[in-house]
Amino acid sequence: MIALAVSALISPPIIKTLGSRGFYVLALAPAAGLVWVAANWPTPGEPPRTETISWIPSLDMDIVLRFDTLSAIMSVLILGVGALVLVYCANYFQEMRRRVAVFGGELVAFAGAMFSLVVSDNTLVMYVFWEATTVLSFMLVGFNAVRATSRRAATQALLVTTFGGLAMLVGIIMLGERTGSYLLSDLVAHPPTGGVYIDVAVILVLIGALSKSAIVPFHFWLPGAMAAPTPVSAYLHAAAMVKAGIYLVARLAPAFAPLVSWQVMVIGLGLLTMVLGGWRSLRELDLKLILAFGTVSQLGFMMVLVGIGDANVAMAGLAMVVAHAMFKACLFMVVGIIDKSTGTRDIRKLARLGQRLPVLAVTAAVAGASMAGLPFTLGFVGKETAFGSVWDTGALSPLQRHTVDVVLLVGSIITFAYTTRFLWGAFGRKVRHLPTRAVAQLEPPAVMFQVPPALLSATGVIAAFASGWIGSLFEPYAESLPAYGEELEHLAQWHGFGLPVVFSIIVVAGGAGLFMFLRARRAHVFVHPPRLNADRIYDRTLRAADTVSLWVTRNTQRGSLPITQGVILTTAVLLPVTVLFLGSRQTLHISGFNTADEIVIGFVMVSAAVATAVLRNRLAGLLTLGITGYGCGALFAMYGAPDLALTQFLVESLTLVVFVLVLRKLPPEATPKQRTGHRPVRIVIAVAFGAMLVLIGLFAAAARSTEPLHVYLGDAAYEFGHGANAVNVLLVDIRAWDTLGEISVLIVAATGVASMVFRSRRFGAVPRVTESALAERRNGDDPSHGRTTWLRGSEMRDPSQRSLILEATTRLVFPTLVVLSVYFFFAGHNAPGGGFAGGLVMGLALVLRYLAGGRYELGEAMRIEAGTILGAGLAISATTAAVSLFLGAPALSSAVIEMHLPVFGEVHIVTALFFDLGIYLIVVGLVLDILRSLGARLDVVDPPTPTTPAPEPEEVK
Repeated sequence: MIALAVSALISPPIIKTLGSRGFYVLALAPAAGLVWVAANWPTPGEPPRTETISWIPSLDMDIVLRFDTLSAIMSVLILGVGALVLVYCANYFQEMRRRVAVFGGELVAFAGAMFSLVVSDNTLVMYVFWEATTVLSFMLVGFNAVRATSRRAATQALLVTTFGGLAMLVGIIMLGERTGSYLLSDLVAHPPTGGVYIDVAVILVLIGALSKSAIVPFHFWLPGAMAAPTPVSAYLHAAAMVKAGIYLVARLAPAFAPLVSWQVMVIGLGLLTMVLGGWRSLRELDLKLILAFGTVSQLGFMMVLVGIGDANVAMAGLAMVVAHAMFKACLFMVVGIIDKSTGTRDIRKLARLGQRLPVLAVTAAVAGASMAGLPFTLGFVGKETAFGSVWDTGALSPLQRHTVDVVLLVGSIITFAYTTRFLWGAFGRKVRHLPTRAVAQLEPPAVMFQVPPALLSATGVIAAFASGWIGSLFEPYAESLPAYGEELEHLAQWHGFGLPVVFSIIVVAGGAGLFMFLRARRAHVFVHPPRLNADRIYDRTLRAADTVSLWVTRNTQRGSLPITQGVILTTAVLLPVTVLFLGSRQTLHISGFNTADEIVIGFVMVSAAVATAVLRNRLAGLLTLGITGYGCGALFAMYGAPDLALTQFLVESLTLVVFVLVLRKLPPEATPKQRTGHRPVRIVIAVAFGAMLVLIGLFAAAARSTEPLHVYLGDAAYEFGHGANAVNVLLVDIRAWDTLGEISVLIVAATGVASMVFRSRRFGAVPRVTESALAERRNGDDPSHGRTTWLRGSEMRDPSQRSLILEATTRLVFPTLVVLSVYFFFAGHNAPGGGFAGGLVMGLALVLRYLAGGRYELGEAMRIEAGTILGAGLAISATTAAVSLFLGAPALSSAVIEMHLPVFGEVHIVTALFFDLGIYLIVVGLVLDILRSLGARLDVVDPPTPTTPAPEPEEVK
């Protein structure tokens, strides 16, 4: 996993340096992983190898990795085919483009995410990697982002698989809460008893699996994803990503296969998918789409086999999973070579290509034989085993198993037909006398270009002769399923003459006959497009959602801010109060004020709030509004919360400054046109909202039935976070994940503010004082030239806007604020302060420099761009989380570093200090970005828009 992650990170510079040959280097990572899998293959009879990394134990989010037989089989496909696809890319991307370097990293990252998915035992962690494959698939499918078809295909795949993933997440949580464990191994070993709850949970999980593996009704996204480059189709949509749903069904089958809901969704929809996908492939004229719908059909086949829940059928399912990965990845690569050499994939334009590319034709023919289930291929072994084991399985009733087998027979006939059609369409002699022109560039590089598909094709034949040995590798998984009284049947090419042989003969005869019939009668059979087209239904669903959203927006968002706020606040008042009085609640026991100081502060806050609503002057209303915030901070201080009080005072001060910067561009009072009216209604809503908050707070306090948590916070902060300030330890250790999310929101807020101000383009750092600027200003009529300045930026300001007292005070106070900021930062772990408070103090120091010296002084005070500071802060905080994981500790957990310094003596540094440093930098960057946008940029007067004089009227003659 680590090797793949590192390879993904370094792949862009490798490919930029080596060109397309860099893909050979990248292929070493999955190849090395394949060697590791072979060296650590699970030993039958011994417990699987497991690794546990503590992450978030309270949420059962430990990273538990489990390497058993099923994981090993899937890992071989992921890593082996992945390495060959990367080798194939070295010749496929001969024309290097900028996007190719990133493409290589995304492909390796996908291999890492997929490998992590199949070895994750924790279902929540597995879901994280599940969605990682979805996101990476979106980027890979959308490789040609300039094309509308690529963007649409990528978005379609993302929406469908994400919808299924979210449904699966709900099912995972339901099963985890019912069983008390989120481990797949525990869920399979001790499955929960049946019932509606379990049925719903299993159905939700299966929605995720079926959508990932393109099972009806979610099958339409896979053919659309053929807009991706051929290596993506060969890897994601043949060997890896679409197998994720198959893997999950195979993993859960020992526990849930007997459920009726399981059988309906897995077996019923799988059979429908096999027949429908095969039939659709017979309609297509594009080689890639023929394979795409064939993939849909084969996925339905595999879903049925691994989902029945019988040991012998599961052996056939695993054989088909491996065979399909080899022959379908090979055939997609073949199509890529044909496309590169001829410039087309349309079977109507291809003829006699087998004469020009005989090696490629043989490669495709062998892989096609495996797909059609002909002898001496692994596909034949899997299909023969499937026919025989399904007919005799005890997991289904006689009528069910015979029906399933007959439908599989029909689907196999269609498979043989579209396989023949693919090979004939690509390489057949047809009626044209001249073969399709193949460009000469294929001759020299054809060796390496055709090695990966040829190797996969040959492996399918070799695996058939080694089917007995391969079956012994599959059997440990199959033994986890019941054999229903029969012994486990070993894989082999020949089990004697019986029903499977008869079915195979019917498949060959029926498939050949169907191909000949459709070839002769195609103009009469496929005249009209299919009436039920899932892709069109998807488009109509999106259009309907857009229509509904527009209707809702049009009727709820009227463009009036007072109406919108009124609706939100009214809902916030009515809904909680109604639920409160309809449900059970505790009796209130309200105590009075503890001291007279509370009465005084409360009276001042209420008076200030009333004054804010009454005053018409915007600045006066802002100042009175600030009094309520300072009063709240005073209450915090009275109740023994100096940290909260300090933060409240600093935030309130900074907020006042930000509001003042905005008010500079507004008139002092609202004009009659800007007054919204309806004052009584607004007063009622405001009073009701305040009363609701008080009421909910009182009932929430009365509902406490156990000892409050804050009793334990002090000891927990000192024991686990190594700090005496419980508030700061909460932020940087105990609930550091919340803090990481909050600082991310701060960065989004800074970006949003700047985006609203910088309408046309985003500007860089604020201007600085340069000698050329000073000389230009002094050469002009500058009345300030020669005057005393305490700040360098003041020389660039209008003298009428300067204050000598403020400049001198700033010169003295600014260093003090910087030192105070650093003190709060270092002292915050054991005393009031911390990175947030320190950053706010540093931000106020920058505000002071800006107010005293203007925008040029701000550039002198902080010469680093705000975006750089924000990015550095987030990187430091995120790196702190990652380092803890690599050290085997929970993410963002604290550790003490002890050292002896010559001057300071014994020094103890808590690792949370580095996380706090990131918070500090983000707050400073946020303030700088706000000052740069609301302050420094708004100082610049926009040039007047030139007006074109109206033309003189022509004289009337």
